[in-house]
Amino acid sequence: MRRASLRFRLTAWYAAILSIGLALFGGLVWFSLRERLLTEIDRDLNQRAQRFEQYFRAESEETSSDAQLRDELQEFCQALPPSSSIELRGRSGFRFHYAPAAAPNSSRGIETTFAVNGEQFQLEARESADSVLHALQLLQWLLLGMIPAVIAIALIGGAWLSARALKPVNEIAAAARAISIENLSERLPVPPTGDEIARLTEVLNTMLARLESAVRTLSQFAADASHELRTPLSVIRTSAELALRRSRPAEEYRGSLQEIAAETERMTRLVEDLLTLARGDTGAAEMPLEALDAREIVETVCAEMRRLAQLRQINIKLLVGDRSAMIAGNRAALHRLFLVLLDNAVKFSHSGGDVIVAIRASDSLSGVPRVAVSIEDFGGGISEKDLPHIFERFYRADPARSGVGHGLGLALAHSIARAHAASIEVKSGASTVFEVTFPARSVLPAKSAPGMTAGAFSQS
Repeated sequence: MRRASLRFRLTAWYAAILSIGLALFGGLVWFSLRERLLTEIDRDLNQRAQRFEQYFRAESEETSSDAQLRDELQEFCQALPPSSSIELRGRSGFRFHYAPAAAPNSSRGIETTFAVNGEQFQLEARESADSVLHALQLLQWLLLGMIPAVIAIALIGGAWLSARALKPVNEIAAAARAISIENLSERLPVPPTGDEIARLTEVLNTMLARLESAVRTLSQFAADASHELRTPLSVIRTSAELALRRSRPAEEYRGSLQEIAAETERMTRLVEDLLTLARGDTGAAEMPLEALDAREIVETVCAEMRRLAQLRQINIKLLVGDRSAMIAGNRAALHRLFLVLLDNAVKFSHSGGDVIVAIRASDSLSGVPRVAVSIEDFGGGISEKDLPHIFERFYRADPARSGVGHGLGLALAHSIARAHAASIEVKSGASTVFEVTFPARSVLPAKSAPGMTAGAFSQS
């Protein structure tokens, strides 16, 4: 079922609230005026009764007969409003009644008792309330007639105002509907109002900018991956076609198969790295963490790389501090992380140089224990323009640090560090230092972190 539009709902709510407000206002005015007018009548009746009582007392002492007293009271009542009436009754049988007009449809009255010369008298004064009730009735009909008219005018005005207020929303919706994957660079028009709609539009434009950047990165990633896969596939295809073109000796077939196997291994490593990075981006898997000694893992990696370093006449120096270097991590993932960084250091160091690997545990400025692992090489260094991009996928610094590989190692190292709530920084000058800083074991609980699997980091 299709819901009512926002414009209709705003107008309906506005009309409902206005109707309730006008009804409460009209009712309050009517009842307040009624009580005010009736209170005025009661006050006049009290004053009239008091004056009549005072006059009756004075005339009772000066007049001896009841007939003459009635005449005097009649003359006094001539000054009263025509709509009023007075009736006086005494216990001895005295009666006086004054009512110059016909009995009203409704009236207000008061009764009072007083004594004169030892005799009890009961006085009743009344005043017509027809004029008051007539005025109240006119006001009632006026309110009942005007409130619907005011609500109708308000509905028209509310519909116009809501349409005017929601016009930027319709423009934003039309602009958003026109944006697709082909024109992600387009942005929504920001209304110059500075209100909530303008702020929402700015947030949406920021989101579109992030989406455009992500799509551009994804497109570049796909293009780079295709380019990296094309070379080994071409080599495999060429080797196979040459081997099948004519009969060859067994040694030549063996050489072709070895070449195919080498390119296949390279493709396997590339695909595994791509899969690992994709899992890290989507958080599709979990990486179990445990309490580990970073010194033990780094020592193992250094032992593995020493043979390759010796072939290149490079000396690996390991500096281990006295303090505990316990962290929460995944052994296979951290092994891959340090192996990537040390392999890069050995690969880009000058022959006869040193690679310094240092492990230190310390307290950060915030007082949180940290474990830092740094790997320093003295190769050609990284230029300032390349430093912000070295952790991007398929990026190769050119020309000093370009070489064998497909440009995913540092991106994978950065992803592993992020999965361990660690930071990885690089400084390059006379030497290049990669430093990975982990929260110590006491502040990072051993639990599963999203985004990686232990098997994804095993060396192939």
